[in-house]
Amino acid sequence: MSSIGPSTTRPFIAERTTLAVRFADYLELTKPRIAVMALVTVTLGFTLGGHGISNAALLLHSLLGIGLVAAASSALNQWQERDTDALMHRTADRPLPSGRLLSGEVLLFGLATGIAGVAWLVLWVNLLTAGLSLLTLLLYTAVYTPLKRYTSFCTAIGAIPGALPPVLGWTAATGRLDLGALALFSILFLWQFPHFLAIAWLYRDDYRRGGLKMLPAAAEKHPAARITGILAVTYATALIPVSLLPRVWELAGPRYAAAALALGLGYFVVSLLFARRETPQSARRVLYYSLIYLPLLLTLLTWEHLRLMQ
Repeated sequence: MSSIGPSTTRPFIAERTTLAVRFADYLELTKPRIAVMALVTVTLGFTLGGHGISNAALLLHSLLGIGLVAAASSALNQWQERDTDALMHRTADRPLPSGRLLSGEVLLFGLATGIAGVAWLVLWVNLLTAGLSLLTLLLYTAVYTPLKRYTSFCTAIGAIPGALPPVLGWTAATGRLDLGALALFSILFLWQFPHFLAIAWLYRDDYRRGGLKMLPAAAEKHPAARITGILAVTYATALIPVSLLPRVWELAGPRYAAAALALGLGYFVVSLLFARRETPQSARRVLYYSLIYLPLLLTLLTWEHLRLMQ
C-alpha cells in the first residue's frame, strides 16, 4: 500500500496551484500580448538593419534584454497606476488592484527586470541599444504614466517609447542610428495615434472614472464636435507619405511603395468613417485595422528589403 495519501497529495497540489496562479499574475504584469508585438517589431528592425539575420545569437541577446526592459515598463506602469486601475472596470482585476500581488513585490520585480535588461544589453549587445532601451523605460514610466492624470498630451509622449522597438532592433544589428532607423520610428510614431485615439474613445468613461485624461479636453467638453475622429484622420493622412520614406531612401522597392500606399489609404478611410460618426463600431474598425496595418506593412518592408539585397 502506498504511503502517499490525501493528506500529502492535497498540499502538494495546492502548492502547485498557488505557484501557477502567481506565475500567471507575474506574466500578466508584463502585458504579454503587447510585449510579443513589440519584440516582433524588434526582430523586423534587426532584420532590416542587418540585411537579414546573420547573427542569430546577437538577435537572441537583443530580444532577451529588450524583453526584460519591456516587462519592467509594464510592471512599473501597473505599480504606479494601482489605485487608478482599481477604479476602472477593464483593469480592476489586474494583480495589484485585486490584491493578488503586493505593491512591494511588483516594484521589486519591475526594478530588477529593468536593471537586468539594460545590463544584459550593455554586456551582450551594445551601449546605444542599452541607452535607448533605458530611455524607453524612463519615458514610459517617469513621463508618460504620470502625465496621464493631467493632460491628453501624454499620448504624444507615450508614442515615443511606443515607436522605439524597431529602432532598438536596428541599432542592435548595426550599432548606429541612421535614416533607416528614422523611417521606422516615424512610421510607428504616427501609426499609434489613430490606434490610441480609438482605444481612448472606446474606454472614455472608464478613463474618466479613473481620472485619466486620455482624450483631448475639447473632445470631452464637446463630444459632438468629433475632435477625436478628426485627429485620427490627421495622423492617418500624415502617415501615408511617411510610410513611403523607406522607398525614398532606397530601403525598399516599388512593390513596397504600392502596398504602403494601399494600406495607408485604408487606414485613412477607416479613420474618416470614425470622424464622420464616432460610434463604438467605427472606433473598433480603426482599432482592428491598425492591428492589421502595422505587422503587414513591416513584414512587406522587410521582405522587399531582403529581396533588393539579394
